[in-house]
Amino acid sequence: MADEGDVLTDLNPGAGGNGADTAPVAGIISQYVKDLSVENPKAPESFQWNAQPELDVQFNIGATPVNDEVTEVELKVSCTAKTDQGTAYIVELSYCGLVGMRNMPDDQKHMFSYAEAPRFLFPFARAVIANAVRDAGFAPLMLDPIDFQGLYLQQLQARGEASFSGEGSAAEGEAN
Repeated sequence: MADEGDVLTDLNPGAGGNGADTAPVAGIISQYVKDLSVENPKAPESFQWNAQPELDVQFNIGATPVNDEVTEVELKVSCTAKTDQGTAYIVELSYCGLVGMRNMPDDQKHMFSYAEAPRFLFPFARAVIANAVRDAGFAPLMLDPIDFQGLYLQQLQARGEASFSGEGSAAEGEAN
């Protein structure tokens, strides 16, 4: 029933069989909450506060090789809400993804680990944080989108300038 050239049998005509696939490929294998901490230190008093809290949101990206083709990318996010009366809540999340990368040069692996993978993970981390803040008794915290590609390029530029001037460079993947 399947003739040669049929779209169903010829989905990927360029791929070689028996491991001969040499094209670069990268993707998220799985993602998960590695660590989540929610503190509501002034409850129940904090539910009576009327002042708009000042938010401090920090994030950091890390990548740890698991093997030659898999890297764990970790997106750490810390959110603290404070008013003059005290700290309303603190949420700290470590959200990870296992990223598979094959047939890629090291510079592309680095870029994927610190720019693209966090872009894929962020919407899910954002949802975890929103739910954690809501479950702590406050309005959900909806973090604004983050331009991980732009931050990655800024880090590269800053490192280039630092190494050019002979200074040390910032920690890898760190962004605030």
